[in-house]
Parts: sequence; C-alpha cells; structure tokens
Amino acid sequence: MNSNFLAPRRAVLAALAALAAVPLARAATPVQGYKIVKSHPHDPGAFTQGLFFHDGFLFEGTGLHGRSSIRKVDIETGKVLQAVELPAEFFGEGITPWGDRLIGITWQQQTAFVLDLKTFKLWRKFSYAGEGWGLTQNGRELIMSDGTAEQRFLDPLNFKELRRLRVTADGRPLDLLNELEWVEGEIWANVWQSDRIARIDPKTGRVTGWIDLAGLHTQRSGQGDDVLNGIAYDAKGKRLFVTGKLWPRLFEIQLTRPR
Repeated sequence: MNSNFLAPRRAVLAALAALAAVPLARAATPVQGYKIVKSHPHDPGAFTQGLFFHDGFLFEGTGLHGRSSIRKVDIETGKVLQAVELPAEFFGEGITPWGDRLIGITWQQQTAFVLDLKTFKLWRKFSYAGEGWGLTQNGRELIMSDGTAEQRFLDPLNFKELRRLRVTADGRPLDLLNELEWVEGEIWANVWQSDRIARIDPKTGRVTGWIDLAGLHTQRSGQGDDVLNGIAYDAKGKRLFVTGKLWPRLFEIQLTRPR
C-alpha cells in the first residue's frame, strides 16, 4: 500500500485500534515468532509493494508516483539485475508470476500490467474497480487485496472477479491486508502498519495463525513509511524471505513454534 499520510486517517486509526484490541498473547489464534537464518542487502530506496521468488531470484515491485518499478534482484547481493519503470502516473503495488508472465497491479489507477517474465516487455493491460494492494496466486486464480478485509479471486486470463473471501481474526473482520503470498496452501498477508503476518485459510477466510516479526527491523526512520511489507516463499527450497518498504536488509527467516 501507499505511504501512511496518503490513507484516510480515520479509517486507518479505527482499523489499527480494532487490531490492537485483540492481544496476541491472549488470543485463541496461535502466534509464531522467528529466527534469522540469513540477512542480505536490500535497496533502501525501494518502496517495496510486492515480492516473489522465481527460479533463484527475487522479483520486486516498488511504489510511489514517479518511482514505481518492477525488478529482478540477486538475493545474495541485493543487486538489481533487471528493471522496468512504470509511467509516473502509476503507483505500483503487488506483483505475482503467472506462467511466463508477470502481473502487477496499481494502487488507485485501476490498472494491472501483464509483462513478459523474462524480458519485462509489456504484453497487455487489464482494468479493475477499486484499489489494488497485494497480489498472489494459487495456481488457478489470482488473489488480490484492496486494503479491506476482503480478498478478491480473479481470473488470470481476463482479470474478471470470480468471488470474494472475507478474512476474520478471532471472529472480527481483519482490515488493512496488504502484500500477499501463497504459502503451502495458505494465504499469507502483511497487515499494513504492523509487524504481523496473518496466515489465512483460503476456504473459510479465518486467520489460523499469526507470525510476529517485531524487532526484525531495528533501524526505522520514525516517519511511518518503512513498515514490514514483502513476503517471498521458495517452495522448492522451503525458504521464507521478508523485507519492508525502504528497508536496507532482506531477511531469510525460520518460524518458531507457536506460543
């Protein structure tokens, strides 16, 4: 999602208050911590909006008007190996692979870009209603977040909306769902402006677990923009990578037992 000063302040504060009203330590939903396996360099100027792992590389979508891009990144060095800039009027958001294509959405421009995954050449565009935040896929459908508690399931061939899934945590709607990743049959979602990742059952919409990444990034700017936002999963190697907007590091982590 965009930087915090752009969002409707009342809606954001209300959603954060509702989220904070369910203390993790006392909630019925289990909470997992983490341990750092490796720490890698990450471009501190990248306003990370989307992230995925493919064929040994990270693919990253960045945001902000005039600074939005799609990149292929070397994990070990953080070096950008290939990139394409979005037109200045677009604010880039989530990205996901689909076959030999890469699909990226935009925040308020209601436009999705479909690029060749190897060359980044534009293949086509799609339109959709409302905002776009995060994007992933389950092998059959695209899954898009829009900042609300609902996940949209879309046809990857024409972007037609097929259905919606309402996400709840301990019986309450969970808003501010942001960057998404499909992990071992679950939807994992960053919750904007928090250090939490929600593990979501794609059939019921229920949050079945929390991942608490508090303390992972200790060099915050204090301006509210450099928040956790970026999940990439290497399904073959069983590796999990996370980062955030404007973070100087990318972390490979392992999850600890629920507490």
